[in-house]
Amino acid sequence: MMRLERIVRASARIHRANYSSSAVPKTKLFINGQFVDSETSDWIDIHNPATSEVIGQVPLATQSEMEAAVKSCEQAFPAWSDTSILNRQQIFLRYQQLIKDNLKELARLITLEQGKTLADAEGDVFRGLQVVEHACSVTSLMLGETLPSLTKDMDTYTFRLPLGVCAGIAPFNFPAMIPLWMFPMGMVCGNTYLMKPSERVPGATMFLARLLQDAGAPDGTLNIIHGQHAAVNFICDYPSIRAISFVGSNQAGEYIYERGSRNGKRVQSNMGAKNHGVVMPDANKENTLNQLVGAAFGAAGQRCMALSTAVLVGEAKKWLPELVERAKKLRVNSGDQPGADLGPLISKSAKQRVCSLIESGVKEGATLLLDGRNVKVKGYENGNFVGPTILANVTPDMTCYKEEIFGPVLVVLEADNLDEAINIVNNNPYGNGTAIFTTNGATARKYTHLADVGQVGVNVPIPVPLPMFSFTGSRASFRGDTNFYGKQGVYFYTQLKTVTSQWKEEDATVTSPAVVMPTMGRS
Repeated sequence: MMRLERIVRASARIHRANYSSSAVPKTKLFINGQFVDSETSDWIDIHNPATSEVIGQVPLATQSEMEAAVKSCEQAFPAWSDTSILNRQQIFLRYQQLIKDNLKELARLITLEQGKTLADAEGDVFRGLQVVEHACSVTSLMLGETLPSLTKDMDTYTFRLPLGVCAGIAPFNFPAMIPLWMFPMGMVCGNTYLMKPSERVPGATMFLARLLQDAGAPDGTLNIIHGQHAAVNFICDYPSIRAISFVGSNQAGEYIYERGSRNGKRVQSNMGAKNHGVVMPDANKENTLNQLVGAAFGAAGQRCMALSTAVLVGEAKKWLPELVERAKKLRVNSGDQPGADLGPLISKSAKQRVCSLIESGVKEGATLLLDGRNVKVKGYENGNFVGPTILANVTPDMTCYKEEIFGPVLVVLEADNLDEAINIVNNNPYGNGTAIFTTNGATARKYTHLADVGQVGVNVPIPVPLPMFSFTGSRASFRGDTNFYGKQGVYFYTQLKTVTSQWKEEDATVTSPAVVMPTMGRS
């Protein structure tokens, strides 16, 4: 407990409001380069998921505070968009180094507020850092195109311009990575940015804002508000916000996409998932079982790319007992404890929902091979822990299959052959990610071409692409036309302008150097 208190206090020194003997830390707003106290009367408690203790509070920003933040973005945009692309690049080169220097402190803060293990939290920061590093290649990413001499004396060329004010709405499960998907790409392209982190885990985003300020970002180029529904509606409705990036649940994502689009904004909305891992009988058994366990239960299953569904094909069905035995060996503990493999869920309500979906599976006929609902963690009895859980004999009509559980639960289906497995995957509405485990190249090629899913891994359980590519979830997992980061991210945050120019050759004036003294007024 003393260790947790030290982390809270260290984080407070970085970006939180004043401590007093009678109050927990209060998260500030970040407006026009200043960390400011909110004047709201409505606050939300921030809980440590491992202990359920209140470790801070976050404000529901007032209407005037949200307006002040977006107006700061508006005022900063002309100068920022006119800033040399090389100067913007230099700021983010410094920024990526500052993130590296503070990676472990960011990870500790994430573990405190979100619950994931320290190792996983470091991975959270590192994957976001990779996007920042990729944003530093903006001088190449922003290149236009040209076609000279389209006809005589005529040229056509294109270039990319920033949109204006952009906004991001982030979820709780990746407090560093997903905000870093958003504002660095938007800002390096010349936009100013309004960020709303999850009200459950605001600390990492506030820390990242401080580091960006230290890197030299001008005041007003990034502003941060906090809140829930009113803040989301504000972002969807405010006229000067041109584009919205969102990651989160389907219900919220569909709402934001519909409302934001109706108001004329670009929206990219990454939403829910039901990611299948198809296990062929010729797969490398040892490697595949380890991959399944890690991808299903890592981060307590709280990631949209978790491999939450296994489809065992043919003889691979016999591997199930060994899968269960490996899952049993995972260690559940507070994320800051040595040796922890998975930490708690984000909240008590999240735990209740996960347990309810497990129970629905049992009632609908699934076989509960491993039950993590009653796991106890010594010293953390009030934490939101659920241990690894495996439901077998699951069918596509069951609630535990149709809904995204977002917890450490693996549901197992069976198929007689590859075609049947592909049908299972394609009949599911989600299209975020999938993986196939096989040693047969022809099988892998067939699956990658026929699986109607945006991101496919071959012997890779969580095929999240590196940032020089784009995160390409599809179908019910994504709304919008342009995906996150990579080239697609640059396209989302810029608009293309095309210029057709004609300069007639005969208009060119050919002169020779004048070598005599000029005379004025002489005819």
